[in-house]
Amino acid sequence: MGLVLDFSVVLDRWQALLDGATLTLQLAFIAVVCGAAIGVFGAIGRRSGNALVERLWGAYVEAIRNTPLLVQIFLVYFGLSSLGLQFSAFTVAAVALTINVGAYTTEIMRAGFDSIHKGQIEAAEGLGLSKAQIYWHVIIWPGIERVYPALTSQFVLLMLASSVTSQISAEELTAVANYIQSETYRSFETYIVVALIYVALSFIMRFGFWLLGLALFPRRRRLGTPL
Repeated sequence: MGLVLDFSVVLDRWQALLDGATLTLQLAFIAVVCGAAIGVFGAIGRRSGNALVERLWGAYVEAIRNTPLLVQIFLVYFGLSSLGLQFSAFTVAAVALTINVGAYTTEIMRAGFDSIHKGQIEAAEGLGLSKAQIYWHVIIWPGIERVYPALTSQFVLLMLASSVTSQISAEELTAVANYIQSETYRSFETYIVVALIYVALSFIMRFGFWLLGLALFPRRRRLGTPL
């Protein structure tokens, strides 16, 4: 018996798929913005020279990088509930994804900051710049520029990994796909469509980061350096 594909029953639910894709992008946006902020402070902490601060940030990074994202989501979800704090699945998912990507962003940022030559820092000190000014003008922005491609790739991976938040009933794209296939019994067609939507979302995010890179780092545009 040959395989007969019927995508019509899946595409008829295009509004639900669109809503799921939109929520997926919302989760990714929140986690990227907040995770990037954590990454900057984490990288600064990892380079602070204070042993306690460095160890605390190091423990955070290692704890996140050596545990599955799904387990982290469950820890946040059930941990907050055990404390008597009730939040929506969307909020819990956003918090868990932020904590996760913050750890990876911390290490990427630290690599970028460490790549700044000491001579540039010494020159800035010689000009009388404060430590905050040196970090902002000499370390943070040039450092981010150097690791921007790695950051954007990590953020796209985060968007794809957000699919596991369906396990706590966050109404993102994979959760919607689960509902559709349970209603239509067209699992293969459903997940083909959803896979194509994820590919489209990845390209949308990469294009958005490319435009953002051109705006943040015009020197790369002048030099023709790829983002």
